[in-house]
Amino acid sequence: MQSLTDLPILVCTILICPQRLSGCGTSSNRQVRQSGNLTRIFIDADACPVKDEIYRVAGRHRLITYVVSNSWMRIPQSPLIEQVVVDDGFDAADNWIAENATSGDVVITSDIPLADRALKKSAVVLGPTGKPFTEQSIGMSLAMRDLNAHLRETGDISGGNAPFSKKDRSQFLNVLENTLQKLRKR
Repeated sequence: MQSLTDLPILVCTILICPQRLSGCGTSSNRQVRQSGNLTRIFIDADACPVKDEIYRVAGRHRLITYVVSNSWMRIPQSPLIEQVVVDDGFDAADNWIAENATSGDVVITSDIPLADRALKKSAVVLGPTGKPFTEQSIGMSLAMRDLNAHLRETGDISGGNAPFSKKDRSQFLNVLENTLQKLRKR
């Protein structure tokens, strides 16, 4: 296992824009740390129910983790966890993740269009229940999303997804750990 001093990527540069100086409240101007061959984790954090689990697993693997959201949230103090607060614009967090994730990175999201964009960048994409999004499954996921939206609009169905369970959390932990082990062996 590498120590923190062995990782040359822990230096972070923050770029400050004029709006930042006037208090625009965004830190999305950060320069993303270069990872070399190391996997990074990107969390679509605004509605992610497994952030604490991701922090623990990422810490065990010594992976840089970006917590991307539209507003500030409490995160653990760690040089490997970086919060990125983006503007409130539509899909701003999704756009930041899609622009910065690369091959070998892991993206955690329940947003199907973001999953599609991350897959096109060759990232590994997991839903918060541990469901992996793949090139083979994303088309059906997008189609089902659109169909369900249409059915909700017409009143043919109501409600949303099933509540998040302990089983979902456990499955997510297992899938994330297995995914990171596979990426490490590449």
